[in-house]
Amino acid sequence: MAPEIARKLKGKRAELQTWLDRARLGNEQSFRIGEVEFEAIRRALSPITENYLRKLLRESGVPLAPMVEGVRQGTFEELAESLTKLTIEYERRDPAARAAVRSLVITAKDHARWAAKDPAKRVAKEEMALWLLTWLENPPLFPEWVRLRVALLQDPGL
Repeated sequence: MAPEIARKLKGKRAELQTWLDRARLGNEQSFRIGEVEFEAIRRALSPITENYLRKLLRESGVPLAPMVEGVRQGTFEELAESLTKLTIEYERRDPAARAAVRSLVITAKDHARWAAKDPAKRVAKEEMALWLLTWLENPPLFPEWVRLRVALLQDPGL
């Protein structure tokens, strides 16, 4: 990172950028933050919440493993994409890791429900909560369900 940019960053964002710069040295082509790196960063930047660290990592532009990226709820497209990636993770992992995936989705569902209390966001966040609940009920079914749900929302006459 250019020194003038590094000087503008403060707090945890600056600490993260320093960690990333050191970790990337000689490894630019295949650099990606997986679960092991996430835990190392979390320890290095402690105290920091997992949600805030995920936010900073997403903003950094560094490629992230699905479990690090978490559930994105900025748009319906982001939500569908992140839940589809987490479906793949869920299907290929052991029971303990599946519980961790479910925990991410449960936290996202709780956040969507909380955000739905804002009248300006109510309709969208309630729909997102439905998507998250559907994923929790049957993760392998979710990719097909969301395809059908989007089609229905785009053409209610179906």
